[in-house]
Amino acid sequence: MKTMVNKHQYNSSKSINSSRNKKFFQIQAACPWSGARSGIITTPHGTFDTPAFMPCGTNGTVKALTFEQVKECGAQIILGNSYHLYLRPGLEVMKTLGGLHKFANWEGPILTDSGGFQVFSLDNLRKITDEGVLFKDHLGGQEHFIGPQQSMNIQNIIGADIIMAFDDCVKNPATHEQAKAAMERTHRWLAECVEHHKRKDDQALFGIVQGSTYEDLREASATVVTSHDLPGYAIGGVAVGEEREAIENITAFTARFLPENKPRYIMGIGTPWDIAYAIKCGIDMFDCVSPTRLARHGAAFSSEGRLSLKTSRFALDPLPLDKDCLCYTCKNHSRAYLNHLVRINEMTAGTLLSIHNISFLIAITRKCRQAIIDGKFKELFEHYAKEYQQQENLSEEKI
Repeated sequence: MKTMVNKHQYNSSKSINSSRNKKFFQIQAACPWSGARSGIITTPHGTFDTPAFMPCGTNGTVKALTFEQVKECGAQIILGNSYHLYLRPGLEVMKTLGGLHKFANWEGPILTDSGGFQVFSLDNLRKITDEGVLFKDHLGGQEHFIGPQQSMNIQNIIGADIIMAFDDCVKNPATHEQAKAAMERTHRWLAECVEHHKRKDDQALFGIVQGSTYEDLREASATVVTSHDLPGYAIGGVAVGEEREAIENITAFTARFLPENKPRYIMGIGTPWDIAYAIKCGIDMFDCVSPTRLARHGAAFSSEGRLSLKTSRFALDPLPLDKDCLCYTCKNHSRAYLNHLVRINEMTAGTLLSIHNISFLIAITRKCRQAIIDGKFKELFEHYAKEYQQQENLSEEKI
């Protein structure tokens, strides 16, 4: 049964009171040793637990998987990509067929990004103005324009439960001047997104904090973005070219400037260590294309580190990908069998590895969630930190 919400629950004006905010996000437990917390987010299409890893369904599907398989991986919420859905199948299809939930037949919560990251990734195919971005699509080179108003219209039609403000995401390394200009543009566009968002009653709009690797900009951006009383906030511009240490610094530094009573979402990170570290910092939501992208290239996450199933060392290995993983792939197939499928380019390899990779990341969020509730998060995090350090040491030995 779908969870019903108050029609004013997602109003982003200052008139929202704290009791209504609590209906969208409820914190169940918090770790006194760190910023980690567990909670529940309620949407018109059901609830999901936090911390939460959200698989990317770029074109209305999580690559290589059916939605039944996605659910079996433990996913409670998926992502849709506004840019790609705008191009194909297009807004007319979305309108006619009742939005992405009905079109794809996914009954649970959906989050859509604004399309900004994809547009800004087009490099020579786009021109940024203060009004928005003029760009040529990657398919046929047709010219389009997307600004804050257009992004809101696209996402209102797609109909996701959580939608993102249109932002300017610079790649790293970026100069302070470049990062500041993009941040200020992001702030202006956020105000326009709030103004043009037409479905405040059933779509939660999240603002995005930018500022590259510069702490003064991150703090300034968080101040401006959180001045809009929105249902939640995101940290954008992370893992777009910076070193590992910088990713961790941005995450830890920025999280403390975001309200404790609102969900915090870090966009585009998806390695086991990134997720565990971000949870420690108080982040609640994560997404990344890496689980399925790595799977298509024959790679798998494990407690031993990343495994390349292309290598011959797995040809006679009877073990599962990870001894503690309970996913379908690990319960039914050996590394040797997966090595065989990868080396003959069998498409089933992508499916089985995707099932494992998504399940593995979701399992981390679930273990962290339970550890927070049980008061044992410090011990679990130290275990992950030790595993990560061992993996780093092995990597250095191989170089």
